Amino acid sequence: MDFAVYTLRSLAYAIVDPILAAILVMLAIMFYMQNRKISVMQKMIIGESLHSLLELTISQIVMGMLGGILGTLLLTYLGVTFDESTPIEILFIISIIFMLLKPRFVCFAYSGAALGLISIVFSIINDNTGMKSPINVNIMSLFIFVGVLHIVEGLLVMIDGDKGTVPVFTNKDDNILGGFAYKRYWAVPIAIFVMLSSAEAKTSISSIPSWWPILFNKYSLKELLKVGALVLVPFYGIIGFNSVSFTKTKSMKKISSGIAISIFGVVISLVALIAKFGVVFQLVVVIFVPLAHEFMLKIQRKLEEKGTPVYVSDNEGIVVLEVAPNSPAKKLGIKSGDKILQVNNESVKNELEVYNTIREGYKNILFKIKKTNGKIEDIICSPDEKKRVGMVLVPRLIRKQDVVEFDSKKFNEILNKLKNKDRK
Repeated sequence: MDFAVYTLRSLAYAIVDPILAAILVMLAIMFYMQNRKISVMQKMIIGESLHSLLELTISQIVMGMLGGILGTLLLTYLGVTFDESTPIEILFIISIIFMLLKPRFVCFAYSGAALGLISIVFSIINDNTGMKSPINVNIMSLFIFVGVLHIVEGLLVMIDGDKGTVPVFTNKDDNILGGFAYKRYWAVPIAIFVMLSSAEAKTSISSIPSWWPILFNKYSLKELLKVGALVLVPFYGIIGFNSVSFTKTKSMKKISSGIAISIFGVVISLVALIAKFGVVFQLVVVIFVPLAHEFMLKIQRKLEEKGTPVYVSDNEGIVVLEVAPNSPAKKLGIKSGDKILQVNNESVKNELEVYNTIREGYKNILFKIKKTNGKIEDIICSPDEKKRVGMVLVPRLIRKQDVVEFDSKKFNEILNKLKNKDRK
């Protein structure tokens, strides 16, 4: 019990330490600015934000904290330990740099591979020239660490990955597909064991289980402590989730992606164990991890391409892609995925007929709606001239100049396109 308490106490240091607290504040500001862009896009497309800026930002910090606690406990009980000379903080720095330069490489699979490769190169130079290596990383510990972070990432995606989504459209086989873009980051504080050759831990560990560590049994705890002090050092890392889907609902996407990421984390942790057999196996691990990550993404893309689109309007009716949270449509029970079959007892050919009927100022509008479970319902809507109905519909037809190919555009480019259209 004292072991876990010491671990959590060390992790709490990431909040009270002035420098680490300042880093957390900077990350919160960065998240806020990103969420602001997402909020603007949601307002332009939906009519209002799905979540407040404060809610989006706070959840990224709070959920990241909870993920950090879980990750730290896993790393601690597994016995993942780094030497004093290991610049593990470089991993987090590389991750942040990747996020700013190329968001898709924010994953620790890439930053871990970069740090691991640098360490191996310096190790080979050291063996051949005798020059002291400035970077010396335990490859097995590094990638078990990366694997645990992926397990945490998978859980965060399953719990919080659907916040801040933006409705998007694409054109496939002359059909307009509706879907959602996902862009979510979390600030995760992680405390890791570091062996200090000449230092005293600020907080002593009064009770450590006899079975610790789980993975590293080559040396006992008593032998480890002969060479120095074993302390937990906290850091901040960023875990990110970027994706787009036209074949899954928001809940299905976050669950399936989260499970895949967690399984990937377990695989990384197991493969990392072979690194203890020498440099060749270390290189295998360093090369395997980013390639395996790319393979996982490729599999997800293939499944997306072969999957059946969820949000497609057809001759039967017009599909609702998203519903604003405080809108009349939401209060009437209309949900994402519902299909509008008729308006005032007349079949609808396209989304414009729905919007035009709403604008014509009818006191009551009768919608015949097919729910996602196949049930047909009649819903009476009384439009408010001062408030939008709050539905984003998937178009039947769309002009080519209005189509945005999401895969080839960044969020900023989409945002600028929407802003320009809004000014016209």
